[in-house]
Amino acid sequence: MHFHLPRTLLLALFLQQPVLASIPTKRTYLTHNYYVLEHDPFAIPGASLSTVAEALGVDVVEQAGELPNHWLVRTEKPRFTTRDKDSDRVLDRFQHLHSRAKLERETHPLPRSADLHASAIVSALKYLSRRLELRQRIKRAPPPPVQSHNESLAQRVATRLGILDPRFPEQWHLVNNDYPEHMMNVTPLWDMGLTGKGIISSLVDDGLDYTSVDLKDNFDADNSYDFNDHESLPTPKKFDDHHGTRCAGQVAAGKNAACGVGIAYQSKVAGVRILSGPISDVDEAAALNYGFQNVSIYSCSWGPPDNGMSMEGPGYLIEKAVVNGINNGRGGKGSIFVFASGNGAASGDQCNFDGYTNSIYSVTVSAVDYKGLHPYYSEPCAANMVVAYSSGSGKHIVTTDKGQNECTTSHGGTSAAAPNAVGVFALALEARPELTWRDVQYLCVENARMINPDDPDWELTAVGRPYSYKYGFGVLDAHKYVTAAQAWTLVKPQAWIQTKPVQLEGGTMDNNHHYSGGRFIGHEGVTSTISVTKQMLVDNNFETLEHVNIKVWINHTVRGDVEVEIVSPGGIKSILAKRRQADTAKTGFPGWTFMSVKHWGEDPIGDWTIKVSDQNNTQLSNGTFLGWNMKFWGSSIDPSKATKYEVPAADDDLLPPHVPPVVDPPTTTKVLTKPTAHLPGDHGEAEGENTNPAFSTIPSSAVPTAGIPSPEEVGWFPKMSNLVSSQKWFFVALGAVALFGIGATVYFWKRRRARLASYTHLPANEEVSMSALAGRRRSAPRRGPRPTKELYDAFGEVSDDEYDGDEEEKLLQSAQISAGLGFHSEFLDDDEIQLDGARVYRDDPDGTQRFHGKKGSPSPTVSPSGSGGSWEHA
Repeated sequence: MHFHLPRTLLLALFLQQPVLASIPTKRTYLTHNYYVLEHDPFAIPGASLSTVAEALGVDVVEQAGELPNHWLVRTEKPRFTTRDKDSDRVLDRFQHLHSRAKLERETHPLPRSADLHASAIVSALKYLSRRLELRQRIKRAPPPPVQSHNESLAQRVATRLGILDPRFPEQWHLVNNDYPEHMMNVTPLWDMGLTGKGIISSLVDDGLDYTSVDLKDNFDADNSYDFNDHESLPTPKKFDDHHGTRCAGQVAAGKNAACGVGIAYQSKVAGVRILSGPISDVDEAAALNYGFQNVSIYSCSWGPPDNGMSMEGPGYLIEKAVVNGINNGRGGKGSIFVFASGNGAASGDQCNFDGYTNSIYSVTVSAVDYKGLHPYYSEPCAANMVVAYSSGSGKHIVTTDKGQNECTTSHGGTSAAAPNAVGVFALALEARPELTWRDVQYLCVENARMINPDDPDWELTAVGRPYSYKYGFGVLDAHKYVTAAQAWTLVKPQAWIQTKPVQLEGGTMDNNHHYSGGRFIGHEGVTSTISVTKQMLVDNNFETLEHVNIKVWINHTVRGDVEVEIVSPGGIKSILAKRRQADTAKTGFPGWTFMSVKHWGEDPIGDWTIKVSDQNNTQLSNGTFLGWNMKFWGSSIDPSKATKYEVPAADDDLLPPHVPPVVDPPTTTKVLTKPTAHLPGDHGEAEGENTNPAFSTIPSSAVPTAGIPSPEEVGWFPKMSNLVSSQKWFFVALGAVALFGIGATVYFWKRRRARLASYTHLPANEEVSMSALAGRRRSAPRRGPRPTKELYDAFGEVSDDEYDGDEEEKLLQSAQISAGLGFHSEFLDDDEIQLDGARVYRDDPDGTQRFHGKKGSPSPTVSPSGSGGSWEHA
């Protein structure tokens, strides 16, 4: 018995789908819980969408962006919260239906109609999630003011092309007067008549000021939308909502005497506003597909925080939306996603820890400055494809700003490098509209221009092509890129190979990210190998290698201590993760996928070896390597046999056997860091470099140990911090100290007993200073406190070489010095101990150790280094 909607209702639903998908409705997160479900209309047995919604107790809101058969649904929040905060009525209903259907199948060969109803719902519901927390995406943006320049070369270009925009001579990324070899090199294409006509780029950002004189004629309202406030136009509303307008000006500012010009100044720009507030996965997914039949390029200068601590990638819905754009956007040629690599290099961040820049579907763009140098903010990684020009060494990007006729001279960062690349791609698509998303990437790999050839970061790939973690395959040269595109032979469709996961010593991870098993990561690290055979290539219709994915499961108490690299059969090494000292997360790598473009064109046949290292190999922080697998992406042998990749519904590669699938649990709303929180304030002024490798080889002994106090923190005995790090040595040392103390006590007790008869007590009313007693050997008592040497000698027996008095005087001196230090019956009293003006060491009640002087006199706090300041015990 099948459950289906009446044909007329089905027809109405199908007719309604485009309307639902085209105009997103306003969200009411305060009063409703939202979910996304994937409905399979062809499941057998299967239930209709309305039946599924009724069984779950939800209302269908709309299609989830452009994802077919994915639906945004909602239900009212309960008025009263239950004791079980993790309980969710919708998810509980689904689990109940799932259990009932499973039990009936196991116990009754002929299920009752009610249970068939449950089975039909379960089989038709492929995916259900309430993982729609709001997140604040991070702009990768701004810097400080521009310097003077020589306008001669720029002025000649302006005169030749009739450019009247007053700021054009300052746009060095278009015409560089000082370093002519370092600019986007677009003017020859303008001479050829290529200006981006007919191409639409979408600025997925914080809004776009369509009232700007520079942008109003090139603004595309039909493919624009505000996903933060769910309005039709992406109006910038907040004081710092200027990033999207600036990036749009780089691409498509018109030649109109207002400010400056864009690289593709006759192309169109749409604005999709997502960065001005929290956003859910379903809206972010819709944003990345918005207008995807008309829009060619999505410019994305944002991502997780660039703080050297974050590791975040797109969720399931967002990943599906990106793949949907790749498979179906632009009539099947694929949407082009351009992502800025990130501005966190100064914090030790690397773009392989960002799942957007780390994706095979992204053209990841880093930055170089007007001298062609690497700015210290620009993040390196094995996913970097190209670099484009941006701020650094004292110059910035001059472009359109928010306002009717406003300019900015303070734009920059990798978020300005990415739109420069977008402008070049717009010119290329005007010249060759049939280019697919992979053709755009191939043209980057094969036509990027090498700069700074003496930079030690350059390495040759297996096919002899230079590659750098800082520069990718080189800088994007518009003229070279577009002329190559005009003669380009389109690549064959995509193919891929996914290997079986390698589990080390029974390593597994369950749905709740609980690790078990795995191989301990010792001093030498852990290596493992995956072999690729020629037959694997034939079986998967695989011809030429492009991207490589490496997915790892690593359990570690300090994630930033882990380093990961992969070595190809040809001996080419990709550094996937280098140490990040700020990353102290205890969550490890729960199936994190790295990506490298460094093996592009290489023969994949042979052994691929991964090495996982721990750069802080102590018992205080350690981990285990549970498992890994690889995915190879490339072109197909036979295009007629090629298929399009689809994102799998579940990824359970390292799940233990017989673990049932679970539904994503409900999560709380969160807001991430403000967009400019981690941008270096001087990244436009600081001088760049071309002499440092991105990932220098630093001995682990030279790197400060995360989680271990520095010598300044441990005080006068820095070696003790290393001693305590090992329990065995700690107890050995403790035993030695105890034995020494017992022996010394017995020794001095016997000596004191032997000399006690000759020891004379001082009269009770006689006040004699400690130094005076020590000076009774042959001279008069000295006045004032004794030098530091006296404190030093209090911890040991008085030297016979220093004093030549008899034994009685030496013993008396030693005893009085000890007494002066406070070793007496009142040692723990709070009263101040005072001896003839000498400052005496004691513990204050607040836990701070201090030296105190006479009452009424200052009592300065003494630090272990002697530099002043307080010294508190941990």
